[in-house]
Amino acid sequence: MQNYPEAEQIRDILSDANRVVILQADNPDGDSLGSALALEQILHDMGKDPVLYCGVNIPSYLTHMEGWDRVSSEIPHQFDVSIIVDSSADSLFETLAKTKQRQWVAAKPCIIIDHHAVEVTIPYAKVVCNKTAVATGEVIYELAKQLDWGLNIQAKRALAIAILSDSLGLTTEATTARSIHIMAELVEGGVSIAELENRRREMMRKKPELVHYKGALLQRIEYFADDRIAIVTIPWEEIERYSHSYNPSVLVLDDMRLTEKTDIAIAFKIYNDGKVTAKIRCNYGKAIADELAKHFGGGGHPYASGFKITNRRPFDEIKAECIRVASELLDKLEREQNDEVIQHS
Repeated sequence: MQNYPEAEQIRDILSDANRVVILQADNPDGDSLGSALALEQILHDMGKDPVLYCGVNIPSYLTHMEGWDRVSSEIPHQFDVSIIVDSSADSLFETLAKTKQRQWVAAKPCIIIDHHAVEVTIPYAKVVCNKTAVATGEVIYELAKQLDWGLNIQAKRALAIAILSDSLGLTTEATTARSIHIMAELVEGGVSIAELENRRREMMRKKPELVHYKGALLQRIEYFADDRIAIVTIPWEEIERYSHSYNPSVLVLDDMRLTEKTDIAIAFKIYNDGKVTAKIRCNYGKAIADELAKHFGGGGHPYASGFKITNRRPFDEIKAECIRVASELLDKLEREQNDEVIQHS
């Protein structure tokens, strides 16, 4: 079990709090939602009044998680403490700033619980528990053990989903022995992985229209740098038409990585206001996603990352630069790997 020095500060801040707002960034995923739902259960059992917030709608592919519909885009006027999960970047709370709700959060004690172990850019955070772990759900589990927080079965299921989501079923390089031990303890506590996976699969069943659209996206994939880089571009018209049912990027990213010789898959979205976003996924042994995203002001994991550009820069320039930087990073990684082989031979 990990012992976090910030745990006692978190205990002290929460001890006198009644209403606690739990915030996810504008890019919710399985880890952020699972972590938020687990904290909701924990705080409720402590006699608190937890409120779930996210500035954007929860994507349909996450609606297999019980409680997703309790997430609101409104923060109550009266609350005592906020907890930000799975993010340490102020730039990812764009909606919070636009709606003027950021000032409410900044005026109260704020706790960050994250696992990216990167620079924190949220200036109003009072306590930061940002540890290297496979998922924020893992950090919350360790805090629960250290602070004797009770975990009911709903909280355990939510934490299991969070960990399985960010670890891709305990298969990523960030997965540690402790990650696997925690999952075993959750299973011992009554969590059925088979039940969670069955529910996810049932909720992931797609309408025929989406299946046809996925086929169209696959036909539009472009390959660069001797097929090492796969790119698909999604225009605003398709974002508007399909996003309510499924994230178009997520429809094809995994398939893009399965192409022979492909090391990295990038899905661009072009919005009607000129904003461009990119989701980045890398294959095993080609962990450059975080460095590529950082080049454009984004961030994330070595194998899964992303960035956003809002200055109306021409998309063709962004795309060309992304291909160039990704190629350079892959070449650099290959040289480093070859040097390491030589050193150990």
